[in-house]
Amino acid sequence: MQHAVGSPLPPPHQPGHGPAAGWSPAAPHPGPHPPGAHPVQGPVPPAPGHPAAPAAQHPAVPPGQGAAPPVAPPDASGHVRLPPGGPVAMPAVPPAQALPDPTTTTLAVLLIGPAGAGKTSVAKHWAEHRRVPTAHISLDDVREWVRSGFANPQSGWNDNSEAQYRLARRTCGFAARNFLANGISCILDDAVFPDRPVVGLGGWKRHVGPGLLPVVLLPGLDIVLERNAERTGNRRLTDEEVARIHGRMAGWYGSGLPIIDNSQLDIPATARVLDEVLSRAIASPPTW
Repeated sequence: MQHAVGSPLPPPHQPGHGPAAGWSPAAPHPGPHPPGAHPVQGPVPPAPGHPAAPAAQHPAVPPGQGAAPPVAPPDASGHVRLPPGGPVAMPAVPPAQALPDPTTTTLAVLLIGPAGAGKTSVAKHWAEHRRVPTAHISLDDVREWVRSGFANPQSGWNDNSEAQYRLARRTCGFAARNFLANGISCILDDAVFPDRPVVGLGGWKRHVGPGLLPVVLLPGLDIVLERNAERTGNRRLTDEEVARIHGRMAGWYGSGLPIIDNSQLDIPATARVLDEVLSRAIASPPTW
């Protein structure tokens, strides 16, 4: 087979040798040399009157690491820069005299209440029906990420259960700060006791920030007992435990925090009342 003059084929690959890197098309055709001729060593000088071709530039590659991977453009998928999360500040109050619209404001809300108050159901509904991106973060859900070795408070409150509770709350706070930093509102729910401020409300304030808006959901005892009876698994408590928790929650009366008695309200109606309460809280933040 013949080849066009000036278009030689690259030398054949030999076992144990890589491809002929840097092989120049101007090199002589491989094969036998006529008598008296010598193989050309090194690059061939340019012909008179023609500039030399620039040498190929190859990025330096550390030994034993192969070729460097291509660098993706900054706007490619997987290169979205996310702002880091910081302490959540109070939402800005609009200059208008009307109450701010909480449905279009980026917020961090803490929904407090006893077992059976409907915190999780109301928080999910509220988050799903907002006009801005909103995440629901349930402390109980995060606590139950621990599968093997889960310290169930129903078996008794001890160092392990408190440590896992604190770890879950810190994880929730970290998640909330990152969501808020990226323009996504959050609603968290937890059974926070008023007589343990360091573990409860003070801890949430440390982990999320001073802009967290706490709201207490506190229906009557008969309502929480009825709702608790419908629960299964780790979420269902004894009637005695439910009554004890509900009694301790009564300490929120007189605390200055907004309280919603949803004894006669369904989930959508409670979510609407929550928006009204948050609108007033944005205009006049509670002291806590």
